[in-house]
Amino acid sequence: MQKSKIKKLCAITLALALGATTLVGCGGKDSGKGAKQEMVHNLGAEVETVDPTLNKAIDGSIVIANAFEGLYKTYDSDKAEPGIAKSCDISSDGLTYTFHLRDDAKWSDGQQVTAKDFAYSWKRALDPKTAANYAYQLYYIKGGEAYNTGKGSADALGIKVVDDLTLEVKLEKPTTYFLELTAFATYMPLREDVISAHPNDWTTDPSTYVTDGAFKLQEYNMKDSYVFVKNDNYYDKDKVKLNKLTFKMIVDETSAYASLKNGELTSIDIVPVAEIESGKQSGLVQISPNLGTYFYCLNVGNKTEQLKPEVKKALDNKNVRKALNLAIDREKIVKEVAKGGQEPAYSFVPKGIEIDGKDFADKKYWDETKFDVEGAKKLLADAGYPNGEGLPTFQLKYNTAEGNKLIAEAVQQMWAQIGVKVNLQNEEWKVFQKSRENGSYEIARHGWSADYVDPISFLDMWMTGGGNNDAKFANPKYDELIKKAQLETDVKTRAQHMREAEDILMEEMPIVPIYYYTFVKGIDPKVKDMRVSPLGQVYFVKAYMAE
Repeated sequence: MQKSKIKKLCAITLALALGATTLVGCGGKDSGKGAKQEMVHNLGAEVETVDPTLNKAIDGSIVIANAFEGLYKTYDSDKAEPGIAKSCDISSDGLTYTFHLRDDAKWSDGQQVTAKDFAYSWKRALDPKTAANYAYQLYYIKGGEAYNTGKGSADALGIKVVDDLTLEVKLEKPTTYFLELTAFATYMPLREDVISAHPNDWTTDPSTYVTDGAFKLQEYNMKDSYVFVKNDNYYDKDKVKLNKLTFKMIVDETSAYASLKNGELTSIDIVPVAEIESGKQSGLVQISPNLGTYFYCLNVGNKTEQLKPEVKKALDNKNVRKALNLAIDREKIVKEVAKGGQEPAYSFVPKGIEIDGKDFADKKYWDETKFDVEGAKKLLADAGYPNGEGLPTFQLKYNTAEGNKLIAEAVQQMWAQIGVKVNLQNEEWKVFQKSRENGSYEIARHGWSADYVDPISFLDMWMTGGGNNDAKFANPKYDELIKKAQLETDVKTRAQHMREAEDILMEEMPIVPIYYYTFVKGIDPKVKDMRVSPLGQVYFVKAYMAE
């Protein structure tokens, strides 16, 4: 990493743990010069926001990743490399980072990208009035948590604009993956003059959605599409081959796949389960690694008035939650329902993160190949619900998608075998996100892909009051262990703190892991150099259409 050598965890990359990240259709000699350089990618959902500070979903982050660039970037691999910052000096104690910005980095409207733009963006994310779900990702910055929780001030933050091209950042403690964090959406720079003048609609107008990355917004069509074109003010524009990049928001999987087959779309994020096998054979479907976990979230923290008393009583019982976990036939789900090469989960942190010389997911909390009906029935009996008697009928919510529906129906049948009744309800993605966030659910479908290659990316979200803690889980010992892991610099000790935290999570069971994700995407064979990262991003920065 040029001047700076980051110790320990920064050396952990997915190239070691998962194999190389996916670069769809390596270019070779075909530069695509004779082809029309336009791509249309379907996100499979209506995007709630493309504000880097407020976004909390992968669909929005894919748009952001191609429109913005942080101090460091992860276009070519999931290890940070210089982006808007040409270099970074790190103090010997690992607490002070001095970023030196490129003098040729410009916004899409031609203005210079400055250190002030990063400072404004980070302070905006930490401002409690902003209510950013991902504010906790900036708690590594000195004073970040205190400011965000109302115990400190913006002036006390470890963020200093030395001059237009120099940003000094002081951390609470050494953080070996901090450069990777600066490539994350919440760390993207933003223009204060634009947002202050258009606080509520700056992301939907091409004249105000100013970006510093490879593409700039040309047109926004509500509930339909974002149309981007090449950003001629991008410092690395000569490497950008696409002239136009459109992000569609077609929710119906079958319609999207039909559009891919007839050439209206060049790639899609979600493939209908029934089309996966034939699509693989025809070359339209590609499966790649995804460092993530598909799971169900149980509402364990809401007040009585927010849930029916009988539902709250049941979900508050740890044995009920553990029974629901044991009664899922994960092998059947991945082989007969999901069919995308997924692996049955036996923990929350998925396979693929190597720490201290071994995969962190080396501990199996249950036999992922075993459908333990009798064990689940015993747990229900111990909870006072023999054969499910006395249990209320639970409501299981999922966001509208055929794959989610099929899995929910399978789980409904499995839970019926132990006497647990479930009604299914689907909601549109934007509504569903709010339901989970507000606690307006009993059991809900969930999924999480790593934001960076470290177990803490899965574990810190369940801290009490966390912005992404949709289960409303609260456990003081768990919080203490995560904070220790965040402060610890010794790899072995840090790994032990995280292991003990996951032990608590899997013992208390506010979530029910089902499988470890893969990415199943539909991609036109003419698409080249579109990188699908195991962290969930899809990068079009170097992509092009072959002839």
